[in-house]
Amino acid sequence: MQTVTILGATGSIGCNTLDVISRHPEQYRVFAITGNSQLDLLMEQALKCAPRYVVVADENQYDKACELAKQYRVDAEILCGAQALEDVSSAPEVDSVMAAIVGAAGLLPTLAAVKAGKRVMLANKEALVMSGALFIEAANQSGATILPIDSEHNAIFQCLPHDFQYGNFEASGIRKILLTGSGGPFRERALDTFSSISIDEASTHPNWSMGRKITIDSATMMNKGLEFIEACWLFGAGADDIDVVIHPQSIIHSMVQYIDGSVIAQMGNPDMRTPIAYGLAFPERIEAGVTPLDFADISNFSFQTPCFKRYPNLKLAIDACKEGQCATTRLNAANEVAVERFLLGQIQFCDIAKVNEATLESMPMVKVSSIQQILEQDVLARDKASDIIRGKFLC
Repeated sequence: MQTVTILGATGSIGCNTLDVISRHPEQYRVFAITGNSQLDLLMEQALKCAPRYVVVADENQYDKACELAKQYRVDAEILCGAQALEDVSSAPEVDSVMAAIVGAAGLLPTLAAVKAGKRVMLANKEALVMSGALFIEAANQSGATILPIDSEHNAIFQCLPHDFQYGNFEASGIRKILLTGSGGPFRERALDTFSSISIDEASTHPNWSMGRKITIDSATMMNKGLEFIEACWLFGAGADDIDVVIHPQSIIHSMVQYIDGSVIAQMGNPDMRTPIAYGLAFPERIEAGVTPLDFADISNFSFQTPCFKRYPNLKLAIDACKEGQCATTRLNAANEVAVERFLLGQIQFCDIAKVNEATLESMPMVKVSSIQQILEQDVLARDKASDIIRGKFLC
């Protein structure tokens, strides 16, 4: 019986994780679930999975959460705040942690799980984007197991040789990691119409069902840029070891190219329950409720190189990866602010990349070597992005 904490239970990854767990009650027990604003859904989940703890991230929502727990007759202790998130991630009773809180808010509880030596199913890419070297070092010191859950990184993980040596591509016979992406909903849209892209248009992904923030990031391909940075840290890759390839069908989730000319690809329907199930059961496999591929229904696979004029955020992320930790931390922070302002209708779609670029250009790079310094740069970049929006782009 594996005991699991789910950080971000009400999001897409969290809901899918609970779905997979519900199919194997003899193998998994939920220790804690956490959420932020969708409190009714959180309580409905608690009724079904019977956790010991329910954690509300926003301390201002604690009283409301307690009232709802009584209404729903939830038999769990209600906790709140940042420390509670870290506590349920690092508790001795916990074997595995699904790290699915979106954005920078997921960094500290995920890092707490890593420091406690847990099996960490990493769906929060921002944790590595913000603190890659410190994150990997903490995992090495504690003996934590990091299992990538993003479909692309999970695919790469499955395509690597069993004796893969972290960072040593030559010894593993690897030439390239091929990181695939759908290209989002605007892959063929005329560039001169990007200024008129609506929130609803950008919030609809052609293949995947995801939260709004991640869906916007997919439309700008910032999501792929963050995945590029994450892949470098997960597999010890350099920026030149990874190529981004647009694959509109989202059937091949990523590939590894070997020096003998072969390419190994991981394929499947675009359903996050597949990588979640793999993370939960690794190194075994369990049923996930996912419909298998029917090759008779697949008309073709197509691939193309991304155009940076169409996806300037992707280039910003690759360049930031080459520049170092400070740049990737700031880029992530600026992007979270810009996407939020776009969703509020305060800036246009094409302004997201402009805000991100202006934020990076206006702040001189500094060396960061601690979590405190990383969090400071995160705050400074958010403030700078907000100032730039007020001064240049506010509608």
